[in-house]
Amino acid sequence: MSWEPANEPAADRGRCRGLATVISPRPRDLGGFEVRRVLPSLERRSVGPFVFWDQMGPATLATGRGIDVRPHPHIGLATITYLFEGEIMHRDSLGSEQVIRPGEVNWMTAGRGIVHSERTPAALRTTGSSLSGIQAWVALPRAHEEAEPAFTHHPATDMPVVEGEGARVQVLVGALYGRESPVRALSPMFYADAALRAEARVKLPAEHEERAIHVAAGRVKVAGESFTSGQLLAFRPGDEIVVTAEEESRVLLLGGAPLDGPRHVWWNFVSSSTDRIEQAKADWKGGRFPLVPYETEFIPLPER
Repeated sequence: MSWEPANEPAADRGRCRGLATVISPRPRDLGGFEVRRVLPSLERRSVGPFVFWDQMGPATLATGRGIDVRPHPHIGLATITYLFEGEIMHRDSLGSEQVIRPGEVNWMTAGRGIVHSERTPAALRTTGSSLSGIQAWVALPRAHEEAEPAFTHHPATDMPVVEGEGARVQVLVGALYGRESPVRALSPMFYADAALRAEARVKLPAEHEERAIHVAAGRVKVAGESFTSGQLLAFRPGDEIVVTAEEESRVLLLGGAPLDGPRHVWWNFVSSSTDRIEQAKADWKGGRFPLVPYETEFIPLPER
């Protein structure tokens, strides 16, 4: 397979000198629905353009129940919603209405300001359902922080796949292993979903300056050290990193170019300017963001 080395590089034997940070998740209860957050954290604020990373579930939603993330605003970022299991109905202030299912990619560019909601579709509430996936944010380059809001949806069949020798990698954003996703990012980055059978290996290429893996399920080994579900491993530039599954596992590969300057993150707002975040706070509290059609609820501005 194109990414499979014949032997582990010398740098990956014994203690992995390329390993910079290991982040264990912080569970958050969102009204009976748990997420596990690894970015931002005290150990690491970002990896490439990724400034936020939540693993949703896995959760079982009983008959008559569902998730209801009421309309809320964003600025200065793009959201990437990617599911392993279940469905979410996305609605936004552009008038977009899209069910997202496993393997599909929802990319929403907030730019100067957008509002959206995320809910369990009505049909699934009558039968009960499961939900599992990743919610990520990428900070927009400073030149695009005030871009026009936009929304794109990409079916799973559009995502290129590289597979062999016990590994299947779906390239979600950017280019990896010679394949390129149709998702248009505004900065150099990569994001991929690797499903690994026990003993399968993948190599994390060295061409991107900032790189990490997130162990979504299972247990993996890097240079003789074991890491388990929920952990994010960030690596130093340069070394080619080999990830070996100790059992059937699912690993997300992510990274890209460093941010073009510091970013401030407050609630759902990301910006290079604290004044811009203060303006966004005032605009949401004052009702000056656009509305999501047919939605009457909203999440109030937090007091702190």
